[in-house]
Amino acid sequence: MFTGIIEEIGTIQEIRFIHEGAVITISAKKILPGLKIGDSIAVNGVCLTATAFETGSFACDISAETLRLSSFKKAKQGMRVNLERSLMLGGRLGGHIVQGHVDGIGRLLARIPSGEGFEISFSFPRELERYLVYKGSIAVNGVSLTIASLEKESFSIAAIPLTLEETNLAQLNIGDPVNLEVDILGKYFERFFQLGIDKDKKKPSSISAEYLQSQGF
Repeated sequence: MFTGIIEEIGTIQEIRFIHEGAVITISAKKILPGLKIGDSIAVNGVCLTATAFETGSFACDISAETLRLSSFKKAKQGMRVNLERSLMLGGRLGGHIVQGHVDGIGRLLARIPSGEGFEISFSFPRELERYLVYKGSIAVNGVSLTIASLEKESFSIAAIPLTLEETNLAQLNIGDPVNLEVDILGKYFERFFQLGIDKDKKKPSSISAEYLQSQGF
């Protein structure tokens, strides 16, 4: 599990596409001390496993499924990527609960100066619309962000200067793909409704869509 608070920007040294998967080697500094083979690392919001180390770099295997569902299929040598180690038990949850499981690929639509920072807009796949809410959380390339405005096919976030300095969001070009992960709480909530919140049919649940709407949800 991750928090969406990026620890370091790494650089892809090499990506080798093998069969239907790939092996990626990333240079880094801050996250390497104490990192072991088998440890989880979020790379641009994708949970990968460290499989090898060299001086100043680590390597991970990328499965065919991960390539299909993430922006890694467009990855190139020299590309900068957001890095975060998995959350330690007892650590601060500064962002929100991020699993490193990509739900879809969006694209950068606009980056407009706003005060000291920027308003940044991204497109999203239609199937993710039901999980996005105004002022809700979303991970973009592994960065925990708050949705500042929401349209039918796009959303915007307000990025402060520190976020731009500590992540790769400032280096994105218009049209670049980004990995999106919606808030896991919304997906669990949807599943409860699909299966029925109260499994005992003898006692109907008092919770319904109408009840939640009346309570402001």
